[in-house]
Parts: sequence; structure tokens; C-alpha cells
Amino acid sequence: MTWLKCPEPRPLATHRLVCFPHAGGSASFFHEWARELPEYEVHAVCYPGRAARLGEPLPTDLHQLAGEIARAVLPLLDRPVAFLGHSMGAVVAYETARLLQAAGRPVSHLYASGARAPQLAHRPEPGHSAQEMDDEDIADALTALGGTDAELLSDPDFRELVLPYVCGDFRMFDAYEHRPGPLLDSPVTAVAGDGDPQVTTADAAAWEAVTQGPFRHHTVPGDHFYLIARPPFAILSQGLPHGVR
Repeated sequence: MTWLKCPEPRPLATHRLVCFPHAGGSASFFHEWARELPEYEVHAVCYPGRAARLGEPLPTDLHQLAGEIARAVLPLLDRPVAFLGHSMGAVVAYETARLLQAAGRPVSHLYASGARAPQLAHRPEPGHSAQEMDDEDIADALTALGGTDAELLSDPDFRELVLPYVCGDFRMFDAYEHRPGPLLDSPVTAVAGDGDPQVTTADAAAWEAVTQGPFRHHTVPGDHFYLIARPPFAILSQGLPHGVR
């Protein structure tokens, strides 16, 4: 089981960045980020049930998934490690950071991209819960957000390949419940697009409640997948200690 993918190892980098994909996403989403972030050694989380891990069982419990990722990240903590998660990935990153802090190994920074704060309850309208929606409806909902290519989803072979993990992630995230516990000590930065139909400014700003460390909130141009056209590289560089950039 390979939980982390590092496209460009940098043994001399002062910091590491671990990226957590969105629902239905894979580590390849962040493949090009290393070249734009020379200060970091970039790693991306490989969720089970897709890409190189296609034959493995899909994750069904977000808390359990975070626990497995936390164990995989431990060897990276010989250097400061920041987490960035997008959409569902932001909540997986948050829960992973909570577990590491509880073990005395806190992360250096948490970047929550395109996500409502985890303590905000999921209250889908009747008929719009992932538990009630069929696979086709879920695929259509994700396509509307821009994260899944509509042309590829129209290909029956591709659809058969990706629908299980796309829908599995969607249902796992829908079933997630935030558990009370200690606040993070690490800085948290929330980033969301000004045209995101799922995440309001207030939803993103509410991440301030999960940390007793410094908090920043950025609203950037774009929709739910603003980071495809405008990755937040400048924000990630600004989050480094003075003198590292």
C-alpha cells in the first residue's frame, strides 16, 4: 500500500507539503505542483481504490482513513510538514492533523481549500443526500462542480472505472460527523473561490474555530475548482517562516 507519492524528491528542502485530493480525486491532481514550489518537497496522498491502488477496497470511514494516513506521514516529520487539502481533502487533512497533534507530532500549517469548516453540519436537502442519490446523480453533481471531465464521464468504459470511487468518496464524506476535541495549535489558512456554489465566505471563515493558532482567510477568483487555473502557490510560499521563502 503506497499512501504517498512524491514526484520530485528534495532531500535539501526545509519543508514538506502533503496534498490531500478532493472527492473522486487522486494524487496525480498535484503532480505539477513541485516545480512551482521550490521551497517544499511535495507529497500527494494516494487514496485506496483508484489509480495504482485500484484493486484495494474503497475507504468508507473518513476518521479511519485519516488514521491510516497519519501513520503513513509519520516518517516525513523529521522536517516541518504542512498539509493542504481541497474540498473533502481539507477535512481529511484536518482529521489527520488532529491525530498527529494528539500523538505529539503537530503539523506546521493546515491549508483548507474549497471546503466548509468541519464543524458545520452537513444538512443536505431531502433527496440530495449521497445516501439517497444513485451513482448517476452523484456523477452529475460532481461534474457540475468542475472536478470531473464531463466528456470522459460520457465514455461508458471510463464511467465504469471511476464511478465506484467517485461515489464512494461522496458517500463517505456525506456520512462524516465532526467530533469535539482539542483545537489545533498550528496555523490554519482557508482559501475559497468567490464563485464557489458550495462554500460561502462564512463557511470558509469558520475554519478559524478549529485552531488556537494564527488564522488567515483568502477569497480568490474562481469557482469550486479555482486551483486548476490559479493554484495557491503564492499563499503557500507566504506561509513559510521568514527567511525560508
